[in-house]
Amino acid sequence: MKANRMEAFSDGVLAIIITIMVLEFKVPEGHNWQALIALGPKIVSYIFSFVYVGIYWNNHHHLLHMVRRMNGQLMWLNLLLLFWLSLVPFTTAWMGESRFAATPTALYGMILLFSAVSYRFLHLAILKQHDASFAAAIGNGWKVKLSPLFYLASVGTAYISTWISGFLIILVAVMWLVPDKRIEHALGDGK
Repeated sequence: MKANRMEAFSDGVLAIIITIMVLEFKVPEGHNWQALIALGPKIVSYIFSFVYVGIYWNNHHHLLHMVRRMNGQLMWLNLLLLFWLSLVPFTTAWMGESRFAATPTALYGMILLFSAVSYRFLHLAILKQHDASFAAAIGNGWKVKLSPLFYLASVGTAYISTWISGFLIILVAVMWLVPDKRIEHALGDGK
């Protein structure tokens, strides 16, 4: 199997994840702006998750360009990542329904933490296929180090203030909105 097959499968799963999230929206019973405003927490949680799935889709695409040879370890690590990401619609819906209550927000942070750790395992397994100079060029960027810490902090702070927890989650998303160009440069695709 080539990496493009795994990428196509992953793209399909991520598309389904987004579809499931949007299907959680129910049409409001009212026909005015107030009826739509009542959906505010659900819309906000959907936006969080849509952005996160988009970030993973973008970075996953870049990551799979580094694969030299496909093997069972990469396929299982990719499935582990997809498993955690497949739980995003559930936590998104629960967080929106609960209007960002502490436990749903903490669980959302946990799912993001497990997704990040799974992505890192996949990243490390792919890096092992390259020589030391390539791995050094990719390295461990500050985003890779800070993200799990912020996710972990978001879980803990959810019971103190869901505003702080949400801020930490948004902060990680903002950090990753600008794609990491190290992979493109290391592969010779960067300008």
